[in-house]
Amino acid sequence: MQLFISNYGTFVGKKSERLVIKEKGQVVGEHPFHDVEHVMVDSLGVSISTDAILDCMEHGIPISFMTPSGNPYAKLIPPTLTGTVVTRREQLFAFRDQRSIELCKAFIDGKISNQINTVKYFAKYRKTANPEDYKQLQTMLDKMALIAKELSKIKGICIDDARGSIMALEGRIGNLYWECVKLLTSGKADFPGREHRGAEDAINSMLNYGYAILAHQVETALTLAGLDPFGGFLHVDRPGKKSLVYDFMEEFRQPVVDKVVIAMVNKGTDVKLSDGLLEQDTRRALAAKINERLESTERFKGKKQRLKTIIQTQARRIATFVRNEAKYKPFICGW
Repeated sequence: MQLFISNYGTFVGKKSERLVIKEKGQVVGEHPFHDVEHVMVDSLGVSISTDAILDCMEHGIPISFMTPSGNPYAKLIPPTLTGTVVTRREQLFAFRDQRSIELCKAFIDGKISNQINTVKYFAKYRKTANPEDYKQLQTMLDKMALIAKELSKIKGICIDDARGSIMALEGRIGNLYWECVKLLTSGKADFPGREHRGAEDAINSMLNYGYAILAHQVETALTLAGLDPFGGFLHVDRPGKKSLVYDFMEEFRQPVVDKVVIAMVNKGTDVKLSDGLLEQDTRRALAAKINERLESTERFKGKKQRLKTIIQTQARRIATFVRNEAKYKPFICGW
């Protein structure tokens, strides 16, 4: 389970083999360490005892911190998780050869396929209920699929030669995808189009918060696979930027976050904002739904597996790919 700490003034400690959560001096929750996979804190004024931190690290439980708006600012992980040297060496070498292009094209191919399948998933309910909307969605899906064919034609020696072309193609398809999302949520919420930092509308605020949760999940998976979260390929290097996290997230944004947000909006979930930020009740409801989604199953490699397991498996496949031990195929969700 993922444990979310969202209340100001919460204290996290330990008692025997359990994490203990206290609010105003009263115990509000106790969780055995073997049941906890990740602790996420998205509130100010939270205290965690060093005993609790020690036991979390010994049990391999990361502790992530982010602001109420969803911006991550710290993460605690056991130091033993970063001890794989061979994989990291090959990850850095891969930046300068064909592996970087092949991997980035796979990430974006997965993202495009999942964007198309996400729209198909919600569009199928409109085929008879709203034929006009369905027709518009199909037209945009056809355009997305046509542009996607250009991805295989992008060439180069290393990612520096191909990054601009890949990002331009991804942007063209992204514009169409967000137009589809606008149509899918029309009448339920005012969606101005995709906005990142500083967004004050309900849908963008939910997306940004959801992506922050996904980023923590992805970073943990990459670290467990022996990869450097900062050593990305498609997203350019910047101090403090976890480029590989953003690269790897691409194929999971739609199946983990977008599906949840679109469904919640269309079901009429009361999304509350205060001063441009999601209120605590809304953050809790969204986090619970995303966690539920991560625990749900998708067909992968011939059998049904939990999405969080698929993320970890794919992270390990990146590691084997950069070590020249196997090909990398993106995860594509059903619809």
